Amino acid sequence: MRFMSEKMTETQVKRLVELNADKEDLSRSFDSTTKRDDFYREKEKYYASVNRRKIIDCLNEKHEVTLVKVQKQLSEWLTGTKHYTQVVTPAFITKEMLSKMTITPEHALYNQVFWLDAKKCLRPMLAPNLYELMRDLKRVAKQPVRIFEVGSCFRKESQGAQHLNEFTMLNLVQFGGIEEGNQMSMLKDMASEAMVYLGIEEYELVMENSEVYNVTLDIVVGGVEVASCSFGPHSLDERWGVFDAWIGMGFGIERLAMVMNGFNNIKRVGRSLAYFDGARLTV
Repeated sequence: MRFMSEKMTETQVKRLVELNADKEDLSRSFDSTTKRDDFYREKEKYYASVNRRKIIDCLNEKHEVTLVKVQKQLSEWLTGTKHYTQVVTPAFITKEMLSKMTITPEHALYNQVFWLDAKKCLRPMLAPNLYELMRDLKRVAKQPVRIFEVGSCFRKESQGAQHLNEFTMLNLVQFGGIEEGNQMSMLKDMASEAMVYLGIEEYELVMENSEVYNVTLDIVVGGVEVASCSFGPHSLDERWGVFDAWIGMGFGIERLAMVMNGFNNIKRVGRSLAYFDGARLTV
């Protein structure tokens, strides 16, 4: 008798992936379609109940989704421990501001921009507004400036497991009061401090090439880049009227929420009408 090895159908796999099923359950083999379908019905029912319990727990106990919790944790660390000031800037920027970041039609990021009209777009990053603001605040206050912003950014990203068209960034910058040559050491210390504050024990600090900043120090958790750090003086600075040393760090809030919860897809924790705090709503 020939042995048959049945795998779950694409539709069955897709449904279980939506419910965040264990990888072992997704890769099971069966000696008949009847056993496969029985197994699928049992697991679909089980994982749907798990998702339902998570939704109810968030509504009755947690009262905030993970995306909000993560950005709140980082904000509390920065305002309470590091004495940074939280700021809010517009969600749209000008074509001229993008150009100052070297994002012109020849740049790879240019085609990912959501344009509102010929001169304005939804911001693909927080940096342009923060460049303007930190310069003016230092001019007015005549002292070192420590600020950060949490806000949405928009890019026409590939629809992979780690990308969203709308995602949340937390960018911090210290401008002035920095001994030149000490920037990388400061960034490494702050990166480690942030991970401790978030309760993330296993991470890597990796030097990477950047399309905008040339070189960055990235924080990598489980193979996923969750933050990127840069510093100046930098070749971009003169375009913004910035001449003192600075350090900057940008966290991808959805990516942090994804790895902290052990999810395999960033869409579970993004701004969504299909998921609620990582749980699928169709249960």
